[in-house]
Amino acid sequence: MSYINENFLKLQDSYLFSTIAKKVQKFTEENPDKKVIKLGIGDVTRPIIPECIKAMHKAVDEMGTQEGFRGYGPEQGYDFLRKAIVENDYKKRGINVEVDEIFISDGAKCDCGNIVDIFAKNNRVAITDPVYPVYIDTNVMSGRSGKFNKEKEIYENIVYLPVTSENNFKPELPREDVDLIYLCFPNNPTGTVLNKTDLKKWVNYAKEHRAVILYDSAYESFIGEKDVPHSIYEIDGAKDVAIEFRSFSKTAGFTGLRCGYVVIPKSVNGYTEKEEKVSLNKLWNRRTCTKFNGVSYVTQRAAEAIYTQEGQKQIKENIRYYMENAKIIKQGLEEAGFTVYGGINSPYVWLKVPDGISSWEFFDKLLQEVNVVGTPGSGFGPHGEGYFRLTAFGTYENTKEAIERIKNWNIR
Repeated sequence: MSYINENFLKLQDSYLFSTIAKKVQKFTEENPDKKVIKLGIGDVTRPIIPECIKAMHKAVDEMGTQEGFRGYGPEQGYDFLRKAIVENDYKKRGINVEVDEIFISDGAKCDCGNIVDIFAKNNRVAITDPVYPVYIDTNVMSGRSGKFNKEKEIYENIVYLPVTSENNFKPELPREDVDLIYLCFPNNPTGTVLNKTDLKKWVNYAKEHRAVILYDSAYESFIGEKDVPHSIYEIDGAKDVAIEFRSFSKTAGFTGLRCGYVVIPKSVNGYTEKEEKVSLNKLWNRRTCTKFNGVSYVTQRAAEAIYTQEGQKQIKENIRYYMENAKIIKQGLEEAGFTVYGGINSPYVWLKVPDGISSWEFFDKLLQEVNVVGTPGSGFGPHGEGYFRLTAFGTYENTKEAIERIKNWNIR
């Protein structure tokens, strides 16, 4: 008899974005004459920049020759890309990160989910709420969550850190001891940020409690304000307690190409039951060598091209394009009378739904009456109820049309 991992049975319903896709598909089939504009899932619409395409063509041509062919590459990533990341993403910001602290992967989502492999089941986990579902779900799958409380809509062993308008979207330090802390800033889904003073509190907490911060920095390229940190390693002491996740998906349009990386400083330690220090960099390297054969050479050459002078110019143009969409969404919603957050340092806009309806009811009304798709806040956790997310990753034309529809919409 083959026994299953029963932790999977604790997962609630279907994955958030699968539910949205099914609802949209059903509506589209029943209303083939309606033009549905999707501002829900954070997928990009701008094509991969020419500099990356050129690099991929060159790499493909290399692979077609005896001299240039490459088989298995280093599981941790090719040094040409790791060095480019060190120089451009960290040294230019005054941060000292070494090449062997960078691990190239097929995306931040995978890294955020896989990182739990190197931590014990009995770690107490703290997660900001609302939150990107992968943080919660992978800890449920790994057996850290405990049972689901249907009345409160929370898992009994997870420490929830509310991120709402009531606390200015800044999570408060947990009142109990926790071992793993998930932070995502600029935040998905709220689009809000923390400053250096805010982050310093978390670094100090982690050092005091010998905890590890799992810092998702996938949207750092969209930061527009000068006092907002792009990396947690800008905070003194963070290299002793934090693991950082980065992605090329939104920055460079790699959602279909798949490439990202995780930074694990050699100074970040975990502990055995006997309280012996163990390097998490060493554990992750072992896990990577066992379970991963690396990102393709062609993809890594494309990622390297992002850091060329022309590549940076083209990437920044894409980011400007999406942030102009965010501005259109934010201003349009405010003109329509909604209370709105985010959209300044992030491609996500977080709005307060009208009183008296739930976030899923708002989703249905928006789809059926305006033919626009967003994401209900409750899908990101219990503290997301009453809110709704729109993304700036659509085309300029569709974004503008969607907001005009909403401005002319009588929700009542």
